[in-house]
Amino acid sequence: MRYTSIVSLALACCQSASVLACGGHKHGDREWTQAELEELERKWGTEFGYTGIGSFAHLKHAKCLTTPSEHYDIAIIGAPFDTAVSYRPGARFGPRAIRQASSRQTSFRGYNQRANINPYANWATILDCGDIPVSPFDNALALRQMTEAFAELGNRAPVSAQHLSRPKLITLGGDHSLALPALRALRDYYGPSLRVLHFDAHLDTWHPDKYPSAWPSTQTHFNHGSMFWLAGQEGLVSNSSAKPNVHAGLRTRLSGLDDYLDDDAQNWHRIVSDDMDDMGTRGVIDRIMDTLGTEDPVYLSLDIDVLDPAFAPGTGTPEPGGWTTRELIRVLRGIEGLNLVGADVVEVSPAYQGAGEETALAAAQVVFEVLSSMVKKGASQKAGSVGEEKQESARDEL
Repeated sequence: MRYTSIVSLALACCQSASVLACGGHKHGDREWTQAELEELERKWGTEFGYTGIGSFAHLKHAKCLTTPSEHYDIAIIGAPFDTAVSYRPGARFGPRAIRQASSRQTSFRGYNQRANINPYANWATILDCGDIPVSPFDNALALRQMTEAFAELGNRAPVSAQHLSRPKLITLGGDHSLALPALRALRDYYGPSLRVLHFDAHLDTWHPDKYPSAWPSTQTHFNHGSMFWLAGQEGLVSNSSAKPNVHAGLRTRLSGLDDYLDDDAQNWHRIVSDDMDDMGTRGVIDRIMDTLGTEDPVYLSLDIDVLDPAFAPGTGTPEPGGWTTRELIRVLRGIEGLNLVGADVVEVSPAYQGAGEETALAAAQVVFEVLSSMVKKGASQKAGSVGEEKQESARDEL
């Protein structure tokens, strides 16, 4: 009798649990009306700076490399790679630090009064595409991984085809060597018409032999001080003397004046850090715009060590005597007329910035300014514009 009662009780409990489970399942599978979904978003969709998953500026995020169905106009992509540095490693943690520092950027308070635009609430679909899983053990493999990842992400159809013919990528570094695979991925589309605007304390056009070693290796040519030399050798950037590339913020020590002669031969125009004192931000802006113009495609590559260590201590090769964060931002705000087709912000090494996050904050602001410029430029042009017709002609000549 007692056994029968126990079995009956157990069956009753199972039936009750089953009913509850089924009821919950049916509730979860219900069809929600658009009005109900909008109400849920109104009630629960807002994120404060200190809440939410750590995507850049609280953007929608996805692992785009494993989700080919994801489309975007501008993608934020991390490249946590730092095994091509010559001094201090640590920039593999840069993408995470920059995203964390961007947490106060939100779509509901993202209006850029200078650009008269909110890049997060405009025509462009901006997506945080996560990180490239770059090998820290094999630099040849890492170079291949980054090149293929940039090519895959850059060749998808944009959401806003009326504004863009292909999406744009902004890469969070990582050491500066990632600029080489980024430029390789752009080669098939832009060819030799692509120009580079390079903010840095260092030239990064050094011949690899400028890093002396009794143990020569072809693989050592790929490093964060020679990637633009390699890019020039591979024909990835403009080599027309009438259309030079631009360095801005230089102040590094040299192995000799022949470093400048090599740089000249690689078709670079130099703006040194001291020019800021002589010309001011307006003079620097004018030099950049007069040199690059508004038509040719430009890749912007920004090493955070263009800033003085007082403003960006968390970097791999700090050099005293750099620009202030305010000066750099002012320059970035003055060059929005450039036809930016991609960008990177690199060499953020949070382990060296102490208790603060000055370096990552500066990097996050740089990304915001670049986004604003890209969105504003895209709003004023249509895919198939004169500039893109020129790019098509250049590709036909290859």
